[in-house]
Amino acid sequence: MKIALKTLGFGWLLTLLVCSPSLVQAQVPENTMTESSDPNAEKPLDDIVEKRMTLEHPILAYDHVREADIFWEKRIWRVIDVREKMNKPFAYPERPFFSILMDAAINGEITVYSTEDDKFTQPLTPDEVASKGASIDTVITFDPETYEEQIQVVRNELNPEDVKRFRLKEIWFFDEETSTLQVRVLGIAPLIDVTDDNGNFLYEQPMFWVYYPQARKVLARERVFNPGNDASPNTWEDLMEMRFFSSYIYKESNVYDRRLQQYLSGVDLLLEADKIKNEIFNFEHDLWSY
Repeated sequence: MKIALKTLGFGWLLTLLVCSPSLVQAQVPENTMTESSDPNAEKPLDDIVEKRMTLEHPILAYDHVREADIFWEKRIWRVIDVREKMNKPFAYPERPFFSILMDAAINGEITVYSTEDDKFTQPLTPDEVASKGASIDTVITFDPETYEEQIQVVRNELNPEDVKRFRLKEIWFFDEETSTLQVRVLGIAPLIDVTDDNGNFLYEQPMFWVYYPQARKVLARERVFNPGNDASPNTWEDLMEMRFFSSYIYKESNVYDRRLQQYLSGVDLLLEADKIKNEIFNFEHDLWSY
C-alpha cells in the first residue's frame, strides 16, 4: 500500500511539472545561456561542419636535446620567395602569412625583435610593430569653398602583397642520442622593398624578427591553404615542421660572417648555395658505412 501511494505521489509530481512550464522556467537562472539565446545559433555556417580540429590540436613539443649529444651543427640562413609555385600558400589573399605574424605581434600574442641583429636581443612593442606596418604621408588639398591649401596626414597601411620574401634562420645539428640529423627553425623575418621618391627599387630590408619557437602556438591555430584538399587540417606549424616550402641558402656560418652575394654572383651564387645544401646532407650520409 505504501509503495502504491509513493508511486501515485510521484506521478502527480511529474504531471505537475509537465503541465506547469513556468515552474520549470523559474528554476533556470536569468544569466544562463540556452541554445535558443545563442546569438550565433542562426548564423549561416560557411562549411559542412564547424571545424575545430585545428583549434583543439596541441603542438608537439620538441625532444629534449642535451648539449653533450650535439655532435655537429651548422647555422643556415634561407630566403623563401612567395612568388614561387610551391610557396603560393604564403600569399593566399584570404589570410596571408605576413598578416598572421603582423596581427599576432600587434595583439601581443608573440614578441618580435629588432632587425639590428638576428639574435633576438631587442624586443619591439606592439606600437612599434604597428608603425612598421604603415607609413605616414602629408597630402596638400584645397578647400572646395575657400580654395585654401590644407595639409592632411594620411596613414597608408602596408599591403600584405608587397611582402614577397621571408628570411629564415635555422640550425642543422646531429643528435648522437638518436643518431639523426635534425633541423630547428629559430627565426622568421618578412622582407619589404625600399624605393626612392620615384618608386625605383633600392634594396630590401627585414621588418622584424619573429622567434619561431615562441610563435609555434599561434601558427598552430592558423590553417594553411592546401591546393589538393580543402578538408585537410594542416596548419602553418605543420608546414614549417614538414618543411613543405621552397627556399635557397643565402648565408652560412663562416669566419667572415658574410653572405654569399658579397663574394659571388649569378650562376656561381646558386651553385654555392646548392653546394652548402649537399654538404649538410652528405655529412650525415658519410657517418655510416654500407
